[in-house]
Amino acid sequence: MDKVQPGPGQESVWDYPRPPALDLSSEKIVVMLGGQVIAETSQSWRILETSHPPTYYLPRSAFAPGSLRVASGLSYCEWKGMASYLDLIGGGRVAERQAWWYPEPTPQYAVLQDHIALYPAAMDRCTVNGEEVAPQPGNFYGGWVTSRVVGPFKGSPGTNFW
Repeated sequence: MDKVQPGPGQESVWDYPRPPALDLSSEKIVVMLGGQVIAETSQSWRILETSHPPTYYLPRSAFAPGSLRVASGLSYCEWKGMASYLDLIGGGRVAERQAWWYPEPTPQYAVLQDHIALYPAAMDRCTVNGEEVAPQPGNFYGGWVTSRVVGPFKGSPGTNFW
């Protein structure tokens, strides 16, 4: 694996820590589904974890009324705790189980309560400060790739055991 050297204004995901860091962000986030804006905010949390592009957690209040629906299933994060899933709804489209949140996060990540993360690959478009996001490679992770971060990123073929 060859790590990409960050340029001016960039971050290397290989400089992110484990356990993941919390970074309060004032970047403008816009999420579109079914041709509609379903979420918009200028205050979110970025989770920064070694080898992963940031995952953005948006406040529940950033989501349009009717765009969130409780979905089945749970998963467990060794740092953040038990996650619950949500369907995202916009413009007649439903992205089933494509968002998650921590109803009772661990104390270290308590600020994530009432914040929601989503898989950008399931959306029409996600932007950070007007830049369109590319989804983290693979179908398990929810990282947001922008020009601000360099990799390589976990999720591509052959990276399972990084």
